[in-house]
Amino acid sequence: MSLDKPKLKIFLFLFFLAVSLLKAQPEPYVLLISFDGLRWDYVNRNISPNIIELSKRGVTASSLRPVFPTKTFPNHISIITGMHPENHGIVANEFIDIENNDEYKMWDKSIALNSKWYRGEAFWETARKHGVITASYFWPSSDMDDPEKRPDYYHVYEHNRPYTERIAGVLNWFNLPYKERPHFVTLYFDLTDGVGHKFGPESEEINIAIAQIDTLVGSLINGFKEINLLDSVNIIISSDHGMTKISEERLIIVDEMLNGYDYLSSNTGPFMLIYSEEEDTEKIYGTLKEEENHFNVYKREDVPEYFRFSQNKLIGDLVLIADVGWSLVTQENLERIKEHPSKGNHGYDNFHIDMHGVFIAAGPSFKQNYKTGTINNIDIYPLLCTIFNCTPAKNIDGELKRIEYILK
Repeated sequence: MSLDKPKLKIFLFLFFLAVSLLKAQPEPYVLLISFDGLRWDYVNRNISPNIIELSKRGVTASSLRPVFPTKTFPNHISIITGMHPENHGIVANEFIDIENNDEYKMWDKSIALNSKWYRGEAFWETARKHGVITASYFWPSSDMDDPEKRPDYYHVYEHNRPYTERIAGVLNWFNLPYKERPHFVTLYFDLTDGVGHKFGPESEEINIAIAQIDTLVGSLINGFKEINLLDSVNIIISSDHGMTKISEERLIIVDEMLNGYDYLSSNTGPFMLIYSEEEDTEKIYGTLKEEENHFNVYKREDVPEYFRFSQNKLIGDLVLIADVGWSLVTQENLERIKEHPSKGNHGYDNFHIDMHGVFIAAGPSFKQNYKTGTINNIDIYPLLCTIFNCTPAKNIDGELKRIEYILK
């Protein structure tokens, strides 16, 4: 069927009008918040009314499954890149690069800000390629030394920066003139992690901390109301991992078992990485296998597939994983443990529920009053790409099909 000239003109006019209207649609806003160590069940203790109210307006997952190891830096990088640690390169909070005689330590800024360690593409990089202005008020890797890999606006991490100052900074960004305003922003708080380590996940102190972060959420919501953006912003509350109870009675002293062997190790507590010469690895493995009690030892290539923790030499030659609540230690840090005992820790099996975090999302892109099961944190990256209509990086592990159903 062919159109006469008047009808063709009308058709073309309507077509180009539709295209221009689509282009004129305002960019979405997303605020991605991380509450470090906010365990999946902390928000179910009837002491966080602001978070509960937010969840009623949006989507609540029963839990957010972290990647292994369930540590801070690996999981924040996995959330923002959609990749497992074996692929994005930050395999632990600390690890050794034997081949290059180098070592990564998250607390040493001269090391942690070096972009050479980070192999994944953070969402703010993806978004910037698509013309989206981005910002970060703290997030691991957001302040690295390569300006091409940072958000448009960012702050170098300062652990003691007041929480109220962080909230004010984020709200100021959202209140910038439209052409300068970021549409994707991250925000980080450490409170529940520090308190959980010191006092444990069932303590009165952690309940006070939960109430305090709930107040922060209330402040954010009120701030968005004041600048007339509450109905426009997608707020995502996430956490990097959970927390479990530990005790000084459940210690595994690794170097006592390996007296006389030549090796290097990194990490203590829930897991340990061992680096050794090839001829020594088999002997060390055999010794540890014989002593296996409240922990498992694996050659890197034999780490169970579900951990996704074997395809990177930075992981080491052997991986020791403690039973939940037990701690792999060395004699060197025994004294420190006695002087500064912890009652909570994380880093264990990422399928154990104590290691799971929180996922709550509310705003114009999400379903309302919708409850779902466990979500994988590596799927947040493709979710963000969908919200902003961005093409994801090609090498991600996250899958949109596992999470897209929570969108409208």
